[in-house]
Amino acid sequence: MPDQYILGLSAFYHDSAAALLKNGAIVAAASEERFSRKKADERFPTHAVAFCLKQAGISARQLTHVGFYDKPLLKFERILETFLGIVPRGFRQFRLAGPLWIKDKLYIDNHLREALGYEGKILYCEHHESHAASAFLPSPFQDAAILTMDGVGEWATTSIGAGRGNDLEILDELHWPDSLGLLYSAFTYYTGFKVNSGEYKVMGLAPYGEPKYVDLIYKELMDLKEDGSFRLNQEYFDYLAGLTMTNERFDALFGGPPRRPESKLTQKEMDLARSVQAVCEEVMLRMARNAHRITGLDRLCMAGGVALNCVGNGRLLREGPFKEIWIQPAAGDAGGALGVAQLIHHRHLNQPRTVVPGRDSMQGSYLGPEFTPDEIEQYLTSVNAVYTRVPDPQLFETVAAQMADEKIIGWFNGRMEFGPRSLGARSILGDARSPKMQAQMNLKIKFREGFRPFAPSVLRERSEEFFELDGDSPYMLLVAPVQVSRRIPLTAAQHELWGIDKLNVPRSDIPAVTHIDYSARVQTVTPEVNGRYYDLIKAFEQKTGCPVIVNTSFNVRGEPIVCTPEDAYRCFMRTHIDVLVLGPFVLEKARQPEWKETQKWQDEFQLD
Repeated sequence: MPDQYILGLSAFYHDSAAALLKNGAIVAAASEERFSRKKADERFPTHAVAFCLKQAGISARQLTHVGFYDKPLLKFERILETFLGIVPRGFRQFRLAGPLWIKDKLYIDNHLREALGYEGKILYCEHHESHAASAFLPSPFQDAAILTMDGVGEWATTSIGAGRGNDLEILDELHWPDSLGLLYSAFTYYTGFKVNSGEYKVMGLAPYGEPKYVDLIYKELMDLKEDGSFRLNQEYFDYLAGLTMTNERFDALFGGPPRRPESKLTQKEMDLARSVQAVCEEVMLRMARNAHRITGLDRLCMAGGVALNCVGNGRLLREGPFKEIWIQPAAGDAGGALGVAQLIHHRHLNQPRTVVPGRDSMQGSYLGPEFTPDEIEQYLTSVNAVYTRVPDPQLFETVAAQMADEKIIGWFNGRMEFGPRSLGARSILGDARSPKMQAQMNLKIKFREGFRPFAPSVLRERSEEFFELDGDSPYMLLVAPVQVSRRIPLTAAQHELWGIDKLNVPRSDIPAVTHIDYSARVQTVTPEVNGRYYDLIKAFEQKTGCPVIVNTSFNVRGEPIVCTPEDAYRCFMRTHIDVLVLGPFVLEKARQPEWKETQKWQDEFQLD
């Protein structure tokens, strides 16, 4: 039987991506933004497709099937019905969007064939079914409940399903305009952050505030039922018309207009963040309990943008009814490309699914491009970089010593991650024991808000010594409390601190990764999945006794995570990263030739 190649695509809304299967196994998956360098790039994933085909060594003509992650006709139906329901409000937005739909999005077949040079059949899957497939089919569970939550697909904003064997069924849905994702995005907008990318900031800001607006949200904005379903009071929102997320009634309810982006954060924004986070967690818990009741299954799989809310995920694991939870690492729209491809393989082609208990099929989410030592060295030579080639295991010992000396490391290793988290392939690393590491990384490396927390990578075999986490967290999608024995009690004076003043108070013996509420977004690391990254942390443990390091994404604010050696070197030279490790090559900042920066980039990131 000839090999079966299935290409899954997500595109034209935000975070476009491509994923390729060979006989059901994942060959490659990547977001277009990593190649185009345009964050959340929504355009057809030309570069991501080219990478996937190259990785498999095939052309588009050899594809057996192509799948698209949602149904544009249904989505246009929702947009049209929404417009007709609120006319004349929203006409301006519809006038702008309508021609675009008629020109491009309603004729995606033609667009895809032309872009791919592909003449075969194109299959379409509903948006939340793509999410559900990406959650269940690569999971380590034979049977599981499925919960998907995001802004909106075609009509659905949340779905509950059940996966059994090689297929799944959607059992219940919550429909537009009632959306947990859009409620969270409304507060993201109102607190002065960018929708579809600033939600992480709201989650990180929440522990600095008090949940003083929770009752007001339940009273005025949301009618929440015991099963997790709800209605949103659209009198306070403006996303139906598509102009802004909130309106003047929302402003009046919360005491003023939205915070101007980049202006000073106040206690009000912190309290708003804490309040919407508390509401989000309560909805997630109720929905999960309902999924458990409906399906009768003891394991849960999750996807959709809300499934990236790792604080809520951590509460689900600790307080929910499920024995185990598995979350798709590319939980947002990019993961839909993988979901539709897998659904074609298992449902359309009725192919069996092999489940290895305790091991998913995501390959650590290391599904993107990698570069050989020769390719890396060729680039370094072209820019006259100064480097040393260091063999393993000496490389791990060298870098571990530099981290122990509080050096900040750019770590470029193997295949790039699929999804929004850096997991030890495209990461910036540091010493978790350093009380100054968080501030240094935020301000001098990432050029972002100082309140943003960093995540720990920890050797799996020692994770329970540091975190209240019983199990694996390979994709940095679960927040867990730091063990009480590791915590540093606050003094009486520190207890009196308020809001952002709490930031620089060390909370534990790993202060760089301990948030102000004594929590941490944990990545557990194993030799089987993480390879050389595990070896590095092991070398750090052997040198310091500490099996925990800081891991943050290899990028600066406003740019996608680095993909190529060129991206990594450019980021290295533009920031205060001390050491860059590109495969087997080690580069020290002080030895590099002078870097000439463009004025545009200096202005954008306000470099010294």
